Amino acid sequence: MNCTNNRLLVIFLIAASLLSLGAKAQPDNRTEIVNLRYYTHAAFTRIVLDIGKLREYTSGELQQPGRIYLDVLQAKLNPILGGQAYPVKTDYLSQIVVFQKTSTTVRVVVDVDFLKVKSYRAYHLFDPYRIVIDIYPRQASDAPGTKATPARPPDPLPSGYSMARQLGLGVRTIVLDPGHGGRDPGCIGKSGLAEKVITLDVATALKKMLVEKGGLNVILTRESDITVPLETLPVIANQKRADLFVSIHVNAHRDRKREGVETFFLNFSPDPAVVELAARENATSSKNIGQMRDIILKIAQNSKIDESRNLAERIQKNLLQSLALANPKIKDLGVRGAPFYVLVGSEMPSVLVEISHLSNAAEEARLKTTRYRELAVQGIYNGIMEYVRSLGKG
Repeated sequence: MNCTNNRLLVIFLIAASLLSLGAKAQPDNRTEIVNLRYYTHAAFTRIVLDIGKLREYTSGELQQPGRIYLDVLQAKLNPILGGQAYPVKTDYLSQIVVFQKTSTTVRVVVDVDFLKVKSYRAYHLFDPYRIVIDIYPRQASDAPGTKATPARPPDPLPSGYSMARQLGLGVRTIVLDPGHGGRDPGCIGKSGLAEKVITLDVATALKKMLVEKGGLNVILTRESDITVPLETLPVIANQKRADLFVSIHVNAHRDRKREGVETFFLNFSPDPAVVELAARENATSSKNIGQMRDIILKIAQNSKIDESRNLAERIQKNLLQSLALANPKIKDLGVRGAPFYVLVGSEMPSVLVEISHLSNAAEEARLKTTRYRELAVQGIYNGIMEYVRSLGKG
């Protein structure tokens, strides 16, 4: 009996030792937060946490004292950042503090005056991974007791008032998609100029203008030369709860004399030229023929067609007016529906803009110039803002 007990004791001790060794050998699964940075714009303050891997996070607020906090779970703080306070010079935000709250949680605390804060939001971005907090101050017209300007009713569409206009919905967040990127250069001009370079340049400048002049929140589907799968693009817009999705492209055609500007919204098209363009733009999709029925149903059931068409028409008109300053004879190729996969599945008004042709020598030469790209940015910006105002919100 004693012998049996001794054997059991030995087995127990060996098992405990193995468990102990296993526990000690456990890897550190916490991701490291390597940097905190912030930017104060006229319309909002943005705080960015650079993080090694995306982890679950939560945000909340305390009224007394006024604080917004963000907890990143399964995370550790780079020792350089530990306990640092960042003073911020705005009338609604005084400082940012980041510290290791527990062994597995990093907390960011933002000291704010809630009487001067209109709203805030926390979200994440990819490539590289980062978590963002945007804090929007109250404008003079938002202050308690301030007499507000009477709201302007939205403009009706040709088909009447859409559901978005009946509900008085506006635009706050826009996702811009610089077409192509990474392994997919898009079309390439005779000089070697790639579409992906132009679209990123235009989208980056457009984002800056929409944020600083338009006071809007803008997210890019890519901020560098990386490949983003076509199927991911509308998913990004949906996840960010975007109000508009604008994909920016540069055109190409077998007829090198063809030139001009055209803008598309999601729909079917009998036009052979549109069908050919859609086939080229959709070439990198990973979808299979067996999924065709579901894709067609998504297009047929697209409830944003009227709003998308209206957005496309306003962008097309303003883009033409702006580019005409550099090319008075620029051609209007119109606004049409097309089954571009980049627009399939998006839950908001979505358009694809072809700002000129790289296959046309004259337009390729213009696209190389900073001036022409700036005019393209201004035109698309004017079109988006005109659409926002048509909702009675700007």
